[in-house]
Amino acid sequence: MACPGDCVLSSWSDWSSCSHSCSSKNSEGRQSRTRTVLGLPGEDKTCPAATALEEWRTCNDHPCVIFYWEASSWGPCIEDSSMNVNGTGYWNGTDTCAAGVQIRKVVCMKMGVGPVVPKRCPDSARPDTFRPCLLPCKKDCIVTLFSEWTACPNICLPGNGSVHTQSRYRIIIQLPVNGGQECPDTLYEERECEALSVCPTYRWKTHQWHPCTLVPDSVQQGMTGATESCGKGLEMRGVSCVDEYDEVAAVSECLRWAGPMPSRFRSCWVPCRDDCTFSAWSKFTECTGCGSQRTRKRTLTGRSRKQERCQKEDLYPLVESEPCPCDEFVSRPYGNWSACILSETPEQGSLQGWRGRREERACGQGLRYRAVACLDQQNQLVNPDLCSETGLAEDVCHMPCPLDCKLSDWSAWSTCSTPCGSGLKIRSKWLREKPFNGGRPCPKLDLKNQAQFTMTFCTYRVYEAVPCQGECGQYEWVTDPWSVCTINTVDKLPACGEGVQSHKIRCVRRGGGDQVSSVNVTLCDQDEIPPQAQTCTLPCPNECVMSQWSQWSTCPRPCDESVVRMRTRYMVRPPVDDRGCPESNQTETCILNTTCFNYYYNVSNWSTCQLSEHAICGQGTRTRLLDCIRSDGKIVDLSVCEELGLPQPWRLAMNCAVHCPFNCILSDWSSWTECSHTCGSKGVMTRSRTVLQQAHEEGRPCASQLSQTKPCPISPCYTWLLSDWSPCRVEGADCGEGRRERNLTCVVHWTDWPDSPQPHKAVEDEKCGDRVRKESEQELLQPCSVPCPGDCHLTDWSLWSSCQLTCLEGRSFEMVGRQARSRAVVVQVLENQDSCPPQVFETHPCKGGKCHSYEWRTSAWNENERSVWCQRSDGVNVTGGCFPQNRPTTVRHCHPPCTKPFSHCKQRGVCGCERGYTEVMNTHGFLDYCTKTPGADNKKADVKTSSGRLKPGGTTQIQDFFGEWSLQPLGPDGRIKLWVYGLTAGGFILILFLIAVAFLFCKPTKQSKSTSPPQKPLTLAYDGDVDM
Repeated sequence: MACPGDCVLSSWSDWSSCSHSCSSKNSEGRQSRTRTVLGLPGEDKTCPAATALEEWRTCNDHPCVIFYWEASSWGPCIEDSSMNVNGTGYWNGTDTCAAGVQIRKVVCMKMGVGPVVPKRCPDSARPDTFRPCLLPCKKDCIVTLFSEWTACPNICLPGNGSVHTQSRYRIIIQLPVNGGQECPDTLYEERECEALSVCPTYRWKTHQWHPCTLVPDSVQQGMTGATESCGKGLEMRGVSCVDEYDEVAAVSECLRWAGPMPSRFRSCWVPCRDDCTFSAWSKFTECTGCGSQRTRKRTLTGRSRKQERCQKEDLYPLVESEPCPCDEFVSRPYGNWSACILSETPEQGSLQGWRGRREERACGQGLRYRAVACLDQQNQLVNPDLCSETGLAEDVCHMPCPLDCKLSDWSAWSTCSTPCGSGLKIRSKWLREKPFNGGRPCPKLDLKNQAQFTMTFCTYRVYEAVPCQGECGQYEWVTDPWSVCTINTVDKLPACGEGVQSHKIRCVRRGGGDQVSSVNVTLCDQDEIPPQAQTCTLPCPNECVMSQWSQWSTCPRPCDESVVRMRTRYMVRPPVDDRGCPESNQTETCILNTTCFNYYYNVSNWSTCQLSEHAICGQGTRTRLLDCIRSDGKIVDLSVCEELGLPQPWRLAMNCAVHCPFNCILSDWSSWTECSHTCGSKGVMTRSRTVLQQAHEEGRPCASQLSQTKPCPISPCYTWLLSDWSPCRVEGADCGEGRRERNLTCVVHWTDWPDSPQPHKAVEDEKCGDRVRKESEQELLQPCSVPCPGDCHLTDWSLWSSCQLTCLEGRSFEMVGRQARSRAVVVQVLENQDSCPPQVFETHPCKGGKCHSYEWRTSAWNENERSVWCQRSDGVNVTGGCFPQNRPTTVRHCHPPCTKPFSHCKQRGVCGCERGYTEVMNTHGFLDYCTKTPGADNKKADVKTSSGRLKPGGTTQIQDFFGEWSLQPLGPDGRIKLWVYGLTAGGFILILFLIAVAFLFCKPTKQSKSTSPPQKPLTLAYDGDVDM
């Protein structure tokens, strides 16, 4: 302790950092330390000089030309059999199965020169060249078992047929990872089917036609009759089945292997005696060129030459002409081009991977096809073989190949987003090429793939964010010693009292050693920046000098605000005389978030599934991080919570999986189907393929084209054309029973008959097939009748109705519907109505029927009447179909009925009065009676006054008396009053009295006998004569 009046000095400060890292001829490392004056001395004493308050020493005196070790980055982890790890574990979040080692290269370097021999560098500072590591688990490729072999044909093969094959495949369900076993090359196998026998060869053999045999009309009409000697007949020929050696075989063999039997019958004609007979046709004349005509002739023979009707050339032509056969044909394109179809040229004998086979022919050069119509000079369709071999036009086309999404390599990881605690670090990829034409898509916004995306100004970037832990307390504030306390006074020196002192503040990396360089101040915690200046007190010579305050004592954890903390100082120099010293102890209460803090753990959210380096799918790890949080919300170093021994119950890692992307896998194209139409322009061939495996994740999607079509050659269609029925003909009469007929003609057309837009042309019957069989299938002759005047007759059949199903509540329980048609009865004379036939209905089954619902429809009310009809769901009004019990009423009735005079039922369903009468209602709201509106006949009458005088219930007794006998024949209730009956009876009696009086006065007096005798009265009798 200093004596009173002595100069008081502080203790020496710590040595400063070395000014240089090494020594050279021009510079050397130096450190300094200082001490300050705490108390000024008395009058007879002094403080040491300023130079005595600072000390210096050398540091880092080793020369600057030094040798040092330089190490490269660690190499990949390779397997090391000498190290053994039992079981699996985790290393940096990756599943591990084996121990390995990492190697790096260490070289001795001379500063400013380069590598030198290792002995020049200190062996004690040599870095390690090996370190252990854990290898991620190897995962072999996993494929499914082969599928079943596709089916082989189980029938015989035609003699010129191709060899059939069958195939099977298997699917990759896991790709190899981390050097696991590669996938097998053979994922698709194909082999030839077992040899089948060649189909036997059978054919139909036809023989010569027999002479024409007459077919009587009675047989044709199904009636008995006399045998004809001429007319229409049939020719017959034999048809047999032979094998490839022309030996007779069973007919069933040809029906199975050679198709339908050729026609055995054809129509012929045996001329009658009166028929016109002709010679055989001559040969056609020579043709003069393409497009010219050729002719042939015949002549009349026998008695036909003398018959006038046989010489009519319009009925019996003797010359026929036809266009000459022309070898010049015109090809005309028809329809649209097909889609581009890739040529199929599989390499024989090689079994490539099935995925490779499909991707190999997914694009490139192919052909598209278009139908070509082959036409002759008359613009008629002919066999396409006359114009080209295939009947199709071909054009080279190109199918663009799919381009996958291509991204750049990952950029370097960014620094952790937070300097302290859990944060994120990010790396990114740039879009180099967009997907095109069904290529693999770019990664989706999917947490399973740890990707986030942005699209700004046509720039596509993929980000990957992973959790990271920022190292808390990595940087710290460092302060230099406080400067001398500067007294703000103008008094004479030495000055004493209160002043100000300051020091420098730097932000440095913690643990940097003696040679510490400052870093950016933003890296240090701004909330904990030390003060740069403070007030100070320089005691005067006679005053007490105290030491610096000690550090505050620590508050308890957790914070207890009932506890105080304390700091102390001691006396360094006693005062002169009896002057007192300042306090030596200070206390303050522990205040939460000010002088003391509580701490707790906080766990972050789970990260996305983290895979091993270069892996794109498979097993991974999800992690989450711990943060140590101070009670004021500030994140501090984890070691704080660890030192406090806080409980940590959370699991920080768990296994996860990212599904691997799989490309879509398609089957092979099937064989082309047969043409959908055997002739015409609508025929197409189709082939298809199916999806064996849908694309998964970012795999290449399935092609949209799963079926392809190409046109068939346009061959002419030959069809029997049935003409309309002729008018009914009655032989020898104008009405009665007769016959009508129609003809059968073979025509050629382009497409399905009769919807062909091209005109048709009659051709030879042989091109349409067996005419006799067709005639037997069609009704060419039909009885008919022509009604005579006054007869009842039926109209022609109506058109068939639409196909209808029997339905219940809109659902049908049958597959076959019914169609109907009818014939109406035409009644010409009403007297014959009873003898008319009934209306005829006819139904037959049909397919493709629809369920119809039926609903009653009504018109608006008109005078309490309306129309009611049944309507089908397609808008057709029908008879029947609706339930009769649900039929709405057509007449509206009032209840109770309107029986009062001059009343009627209104449209509202209540009783009202006729025009000119006013309703009087009873207490129940029903019509009581109708009273005539006063002045209804005289429009100028005062209705208001009259209605007031005649208001029911408002009259006096006198008025009632006179009103009872007033000249009104009807009472208020509409009934005839009693005085009307009395007046009528009195009038009748008066008329009888007048007749009696008149009879008495008009009676003649008796005559005397002298008068002439009485005349005999005249008796009149009606004899039926008209004159009477």
